[in-house]
Amino acid sequence: MKLNKIIGALALLGLAGAVSAQEVVVKIGHSGPLSGSQSFSGKDNENGVRLAIEELNAKPITVGGKKLKFELVSEDDQADPKSGVNVAQKLIDSGVKFVVGPYNSGVTIPASRVYSEAGVLVATVASNPKITAQGYKNLFRVNASDSQLGSKMALYAAKELKLKNVAVVDDRTAFGQGVAEEFEKQAKASGMKVVGHEFTTDKASDFTAILTNLKAKKAEAIFYGGYAPQGGPMARQMKQLGINAKLLGGDTICVTEMGKLGGDAVGENVLCAQGGAILDKAANGPAFKEKYKKRFSQEPDVYAASFYDGMMMYADAMKKANSIDPAKVGAEIYKGSYKGVAGTYTFDDKGNMKQSPVTVFTFKNGQPAPLTSY
Repeated sequence: MKLNKIIGALALLGLAGAVSAQEVVVKIGHSGPLSGSQSFSGKDNENGVRLAIEELNAKPITVGGKKLKFELVSEDDQADPKSGVNVAQKLIDSGVKFVVGPYNSGVTIPASRVYSEAGVLVATVASNPKITAQGYKNLFRVNASDSQLGSKMALYAAKELKLKNVAVVDDRTAFGQGVAEEFEKQAKASGMKVVGHEFTTDKASDFTAILTNLKAKKAEAIFYGGYAPQGGPMARQMKQLGINAKLLGGDTICVTEMGKLGGDAVGENVLCAQGGAILDKAANGPAFKEKYKKRFSQEPDVYAASFYDGMMMYADAMKKANSIDPAKVGAEIYKGSYKGVAGTYTFDDKGNMKQSPVTVFTFKNGQPAPLTSY
């Protein structure tokens, strides 16, 4: 009897080995600011990837005759270029071949070289045009670029708001400079006068001097190239100084944190441009928002849907390529098309989306509220 039990146990062990042999673990890296003033964005993005992975693992896809099990490896790059490079090497050393992120352009530019040398695929929302101009064939921008965000905000200011005099402030980060330059270029092309261009940093909290200077120049709107931790206090200080100009910006101030930090100084006077269509009007947008809220007990912020789409795009390409080889998966992404929550992902030879709608938002009750997409 004991012999039969031993044989039975060995048979079960053998069966377990056979089952596990039919499953392959694929590590998915996430790089983002999980600490510091931008951590609200980093966690939101991470949640988007996590939601996709949990859905894929609940209904596993089969590639090469084996079921894939995705494992999230998330690292805090602190929105810092040096940390981002260290994170890239850490993810590579741990066997990651697919990364969703980084979030910040300043992190993505140096980190992308490290990923490229290791043959790791990267899907990023970082918007500086220099990122895709580097010529890396393993990198995809799953969002609008600065040229689209900055220029369309300027077009909206000229055509819809009918503004004549505008000013620019940038925080000297790769993102802030890039989006501010694109806004300024299009503003001038649209017939607006740029009455001043001031500079700050992504660590600053007092903008009184530069705002006082711009008030004297009678700017009707100030475009801020930077992030919400500075944008919120800037809006407060504009109100305190009696500046009635509108505060314009890119996707990084299109966040609930902007309303929290700016309080009653953030309302319809603040407008921002964000990549992607209006989520509520997208075919799968409402369903995504419901799933996200059920899982994380909060509304998705700016790029949760894009990070979710980036992960789902990888999985779709793996199925089409019938491989988890990043080179083959990347080739499939380039030649194919994936319809996600936030948009349809088809790419040019540089890794930019061929069509990326931009939505202009304002704020109502402290929350970003979409106005129009174009």
